[in-house]
Order: sequence, then structure tokens, then C-alpha cells
Amino acid sequence: MANSPSGDSVTDRLVRILETFTPTRTAQTTADIGRRAGLPSSSAHRIVNELVDAGLLERDDERRVRVGMRLWELATRSSHALRLRQAALPYMERVQQRVREHTQLAILEHDEALFLERLSAPDSGANITRVAGRLPVHASSSGLVLLAFAPRDLQERVLAGPLPRVTPETIVDPAALRRTLAEIRTLGRVIAPGYVDEVSTGVAVPVRDETGAVIAALSVVLPRDAETQFALVELHRAARDTERTLGYRR
Repeated sequence: MANSPSGDSVTDRLVRILETFTPTRTAQTTADIGRRAGLPSSSAHRIVNELVDAGLLERDDERRVRVGMRLWELATRSSHALRLRQAALPYMERVQQRVREHTQLAILEHDEALFLERLSAPDSGANITRVAGRLPVHASSSGLVLLAFAPRDLQERVLAGPLPRVTPETIVDPAALRRTLAEIRTLGRVIAPGYVDEVSTGVAVPVRDETGAVIAALSVVLPRDAETQFALVELHRAARDTERTLGYRR
């Protein structure tokens, strides 16, 4: 890709534009996109117009820009994440129906827990997770499971810090985090009371692919003082069923 006068490539500028969209910032003006992407106004308008013409972005009735359906279509073709979500969803629905709280599926992406799906009952408790949202691996129950089974170099990179304190209960001591990760590998689950939200407890278990590698975490978010054993039983059952769907045989 050709570089701009400032030295950044076309690909870099495209990525910066797309990264200005978040789960809570779904529509923006072109001027806002340019400012957040650090691009000159003329460049931002030109690139956004080209992306709109290609269907990757679209404009609403107020001339604000949104992510286009064409981008979603392309992203889901032959997507590993889509296959995983489709395999897990029936069993997540069973967990959610029985536990009646938030049920989530996450994968490891750029040293964070990226959430592919979340199911919630109308009366479910507090939860800060969103589909396509991210949480720190050291603070969230899903993240801790993913980190515990991640490659050693990734673990060491996270353990080297920084480990931001999200709540007073977040594990920020590397030695304590290392012990927690070893415990997760031994027990095959984690219970994280108040780690990422003071009023909630995250409970998570690993999901393996056909090779036996951990590729995802299934979790529920319960009220802080709720009993966790029933949720763990349901999560383990859902994880096993998902793994069989993916081709893993214990």
C-alpha cells in the first residue's frame, strides 16, 4: 500500500478510521472520525467517502457515518469466530435459561478478552460486557481462563505488567496472578468475585477445539454473593457439548 505524505500507509489509515467505532460509539460525523483517527480533514473525508461507496461504511438520515452491512458480511465469511459462536450458542441458551443470568462467550484477541456473544434475562444483574466489547484478561473471569491456557510468552508479557486495578478486588500482584493461573489450569474453572465489577461475580470455564487447545471461555455473571456451584455445573456441561460440536473428543 502506498504511503501518505506523513508516512502512514493506506492500510494504517483505514484501520484507524474503523477503530474509531466502538460498541458505544456507533455513529459519528466524518469530522469526528478524522479527529479520532488523527487524520487531516481532507484525507478523512476522502477515505470515508470511498468506504461509503464500497459499502463498508454507510450514512444515516442525519448524515452520520456507521459501519456498513457489507463490512459485516465480509467479516463473517469463513470466520472462525462465527463457527465457534454457532457451535456454542445452543448450549449458551440452555445455560441462560437455567441460570437466568448473563451468559457469555469470549476469545483471546490482542491480549484482551473479546466477547463474541452475550445472552441475558430481563431481570439479570449488573454486567459491563457487550458483544464485540473487550475486558482486561487479568481482571475478568473469561480473561483469566484464556490467559491461564495462553502461550507462555503471552502470559509472561501480561504478568510483566502493567496490571491496572479495575476494582479493589482485581488481582494486580504478578505473583498472586501467577498462582491464580496455575489454579485455573488445575481446576479447569475460575470464580472471580468483584474483579471487574464490585457487585458481580464472574464464573468461567475453558472451551477446547478439535485439537484440545483452549480457544474460548464460557462464563456467567452472577450477583456478587450468589451461589456459584450450579452455574459451574451448567457451564462445564455447555463447554463439553460445544467441544463435541467442534470435534473434540476427550
